[in-house]
Amino acid sequence: MTSRSGVVPVLLSGVSKRYGSTTAVSELDLDVQPAEVLALLGPNGAGKTTTVEMCEGFLKPDEGRIEILGLDPVADNAALRPRIGVMLQGGGAYPAARAGEMLNLVASYAADPLDPQWLLDTLGLAESARTTYRRLSGGQQQRLSLACAVVGRPELVFLDEPTAGMDAHARIVVWELIDALRRDGVTVVLTTHQLPEAEELADRILIIDRGVAVATGTPAELMRNGAENQLRFRAPRMLDLSLLVSALPETYRAVETSPGEYLVEGHIDPQVLATVTAWCARLDVLATHMRVEQRSLEDVFLELTGRELRK
Repeated sequence: MTSRSGVVPVLLSGVSKRYGSTTAVSELDLDVQPAEVLALLGPNGAGKTTTVEMCEGFLKPDEGRIEILGLDPVADNAALRPRIGVMLQGGGAYPAARAGEMLNLVASYAADPLDPQWLLDTLGLAESARTTYRRLSGGQQQRLSLACAVVGRPELVFLDEPTAGMDAHARIVVWELIDALRRDGVTVVLTTHQLPEAEELADRILIIDRGVAVATGTPAELMRNGAENQLRFRAPRMLDLSLLVSALPETYRAVETSPGEYLVEGHIDPQVLATVTAWCARLDVLATHMRVEQRSLEDVFLELTGRELRK
């Protein structure tokens, strides 16, 4: 699948970026397909913002190749700029400009912009249209920056922490707008620290740590692949687990965690469920409250990147 111009919207091959002795991004490969929402996840300092800024043309990679809509984001920046939308982490608006003025100004640069008033209404900014940017709340500033990024009907949008500082209601509105962009065929690359946001929005996730890609896949794939999960159920106390353990693969574990509460750990699939129910039938007991608990995206993220606090 290709974009309106017949090319992959985002393509990185062997991209590296260094700041002195510090490697921010190391030999990164990435492709983002049309109408796909890709979420970049990683701890502070992992290289997410550096990666996005290289794609936007604000930074030049030290090594490797970047193509955005088939163009070099640095050399062809003038041709690329009208076709992409950028939401910067720091906002990027003029402090003294009124919200409505700022959005109308950005819209005036586009050949076929969205209706600025519609965007203000959609993002809950209509009543703040005459408020200067510096007097907007943090969440309002974020919503205005998002409006400026999408008002020109871009083919590709980069969103850096799009819901930072927003309350729950505003966050849902932004999620709905991002979903609408995808349905309209717009490709979206976003960074976020909100793992539920990535799980809700992203078609695919790339986790990077210390500048290196450590995992990629759909949210479901990341939570499932290679993962042990667990089966919990209730049954009469002190059942003989030896038959169950012998029927399960060697790497699995079955224990009674508390009187009448049982746990089976391993990769729980339909065959394992059948084994457990057959064991119950052999003992002539009924298992109740049976549930499979899988790893969350947060579990995967912490497993791959560690639990220490990053500066």
